[in-house]
Amino acid sequence: MATETPPPVTPGTTLPTAEEFTQVQQSADFAELRRAHRSFAFPLTIAFIAWYLLYVLLSSYADGFMGTRVVGNLNVALVLGLAQFLTTFLIAWWYARHAAAELDPRAAAVKSRMESAE
Repeated sequence: MATETPPPVTPGTTLPTAEEFTQVQQSADFAELRRAHRSFAFPLTIAFIAWYLLYVLLSSYADGFMGTRVVGNLNVALVLGLAQFLTTFLIAWWYARHAAAELDPRAAAVKSRMESAE
């Protein structure tokens, strides 16, 4: 297992202590950052897993439905399978927008407060 090297420290700066990290972790700003992340990530994760399991269950137990032709040789199974890829990309795009608008500013505030305490 490779060990990570710590980031370089510029002369005249000090690294935060464990107590300072604990104080930031217990702050209201950090709690709000975690809440904003969890309130977005957890419901979407659960919804996507449910959507994926629905697809797997339909593929396993609903052969007739999944084999139904939609257009030409395209059947329901292929359309839903491709929709899995589409939803993956949509969720990633949506999360990137959410992170840029909600999480990044809060994280920057926590970081700047941590750096200013030095």
